[in-house]
Amino acid sequence: MRRIGVKVQGWHGLDDVPGDWGRSVVTIGVFDGVHRGHRQMISRAVAIAGELGVPTVVITFDPHPEEVVRPGTHPLRLTTARHRDELLAGLGVDAVCVLPFTVEFSRLSPDEFVQAVLVERLHAAAVVVGENFRFGHKAAGDVETLRTLGEKYDFVAESVPLVGDGRAVSSTVIRELLLAGEVATAAELLDRPHRVEGVVVRGHQRGRALGFPTANVQPPERTAIPADGVYAGWLQPIAVGEIPAAYEGARWPAAISIGTNPTFHGVERTVEAYALDRDDLDLYGVYVAVDFAERLRGQLKFDSVDALIEQMHADVAEVRRITGA
Repeated sequence: MRRIGVKVQGWHGLDDVPGDWGRSVVTIGVFDGVHRGHRQMISRAVAIAGELGVPTVVITFDPHPEEVVRPGTHPLRLTTARHRDELLAGLGVDAVCVLPFTVEFSRLSPDEFVQAVLVERLHAAAVVVGENFRFGHKAAGDVETLRTLGEKYDFVAESVPLVGDGRAVSSTVIRELLLAGEVATAAELLDRPHRVEGVVVRGHQRGRALGFPTANVQPPERTAIPADGVYAGWLQPIAVGEIPAAYEGARWPAAISIGTNPTFHGVERTVEAYALDRDDLDLYGVYVAVDFAERLRGQLKFDSVDALIEQMHADVAEVRRITGA
């Protein structure tokens, strides 16, 4: 069962862990996307914690370990830290400990990692990881190493296959699907629509002139944005900073456009969402989420503005069908 509206404790580094922290069940990973495979892992950790009567702690890393081990290879992010923690809280996690992944940290041996993180600070009673888990300097440790160290330091270690509906699931596969525009398949592996978050900024306001005012969303760098094209989905204000009271709890069916607006010879790639039938929204400066349900078509260059408007009406009709608006 997922918990709604529950927040996790957030620790940045081991020094943030309370000094009186008792035993806990720990699960380790990047958890980008919190996809179906991750959920299998977390569900198992939460179940063990329930049996033992102790909290569940997620260990994750910032920056992504790949960026430190192989600079310049940081994968595109499927979730913001805010959204990741929200999803983890909904799965029953009690605390998220974000470990700064530095060159020095990457050089810890498997035994040193276990002592410093799992034993001395989190007092692990059990540790749950994916079956392909590797840790320690040059990825020297694996699941069997963890089990052996568990016997040494008095915790049990368990591995879980990262699968969903019998299929292997990975953040890498989901990123590839998004880059191909296959948001519906990505949603199956995520167990929810893929989300892009960001602040609404001023654009060229062409949509308003055409009768389809859009929110121009500026996502954080390295966000996994689907392929150029038009999508059906939803636009939702998120309570980060100030949000107009009239918009609290709102979630509008939306036609979403990603691309450079070639009809107008644009060069900057944008994410724009038109909330169906709403020409009264003032979202500038508001933090929003754009959720993707299905791709309608690729990006097109039209010979005339009238042809573009005609296609936009057709796109909106299709969005209504898909979202049930």
